[in-house]
Amino acid sequence: MPPTRSPYVTDPADYWGGIDDAVRRAGLDSPVLALDLGALEHNIADLRARAGGVPIRVASKSLRVRSVIDDVLGRDGFAGVLAYDVAEAHWLATESGITDVLLGYPTVRRGALERLLADETACKRVTLLIDDPAQLDIVDDVAAAGRRPEVRIAIDLDASLRAAAGHVHVGVRRSPVHTVEQARSLARTVVARDGFRLVGAMSYEAQVAGVGNEVAGKLLTNTAVQTMQAVSMLELRRRRGKAIAALREVADLEFVNAGGTGSLEETAKDRAITDIAAGSGFFGGHLFDTYRHFRPAPALSFGLDVLRRPDDEIVTCAGGGWIASGPPGPDRLPKPVWPAGLQFIGTEAAGEVQTPLRGSAARSLTVGDRVWFRHTKSGEVCERSESVALIERDSAGRADVVEVVPTYRGEGKCFL
Repeated sequence: MPPTRSPYVTDPADYWGGIDDAVRRAGLDSPVLALDLGALEHNIADLRARAGGVPIRVASKSLRVRSVIDDVLGRDGFAGVLAYDVAEAHWLATESGITDVLLGYPTVRRGALERLLADETACKRVTLLIDDPAQLDIVDDVAAAGRRPEVRIAIDLDASLRAAAGHVHVGVRRSPVHTVEQARSLARTVVARDGFRLVGAMSYEAQVAGVGNEVAGKLLTNTAVQTMQAVSMLELRRRRGKAIAALREVADLEFVNAGGTGSLEETAKDRAITDIAAGSGFFGGHLFDTYRHFRPAPALSFGLDVLRRPDDEIVTCAGGGWIASGPPGPDRLPKPVWPAGLQFIGTEAAGEVQTPLRGSAARSLTVGDRVWFRHTKSGEVCERSESVALIERDSAGRADVVEVVPTYRGEGKCFL
């Protein structure tokens, strides 16, 4: 449920002001990322409670901070990583020693595959995802069976809702494996080929996990979305259950991954799955403020310096154009949250190098002050910074920077 007694709700001035004071005392230049550890703890506990005992697989693309991933995986209720790139999966399996890394997308990156296939330990820990035999061909072309370790394979099942003989499609356009027979056929293809072992399956119900169902001021839309999501999950549980049963007739599956931050409760009801993916729910981007059944704390935020004052009610900040993926629109922009009462200017929005903001709060800001923003999702913001300041509050509520940790970029990694 949405939190009501947390400091960012009851006293936002103290919450955001405390973060601002902490990074300033630490002498951190902007753009600066700050991760409030108390808010992160709230989100970890909330995700675990919503999953109802089903293990959560950490979706790394939404964190991109290895120390945070390692910390979460050391806790009860969390197991394994859902990686977004094959080189990243290899890196996590070897550098962090994560023994269960599922690549959440097919890969045809030959150089990265060659390095993975040459590493016997990594091959035992990383599972490649496929939805087409051609993806197996790429692996064999890089290193034929007999000249490489056995490759672990999972099948990506399409979780979208289809109706009207396929003319209606609700969900993402990813895997072509939609029917039970398509899943069975691909499974048989995998097990018939030398050098591959079918160990799992995954499916992502994006139309449930990634679509807000309580957007302010959109009652009719919310009702339609909630209805669609209920219908979609009912159809998916039936179809996925049959598909997984068919796969288990062909191979001994170790795992069946599904879901995302927005669907934990509903996905947990599916007896066919063994773990649920979650990523954005850890850091709490503002996109997830639009869900009826949960509300993450804004654990991660970023601060930008005021560079100019072109008008009494306009300030211009350095940087800011950290736009989230997905359909272009205002909901993909970062959200200015402190000082309260600032908005983007429609003709410019968030800029690559500078971002003007309008509002009454601009009157009290001077050059060198800092404005705080929330990201839309999570991946885009950590991809643009080398480090994150970890914020901890003492018993009196004073916030301090206790550590500055590297992001993937800070460790010299740029995957996608």
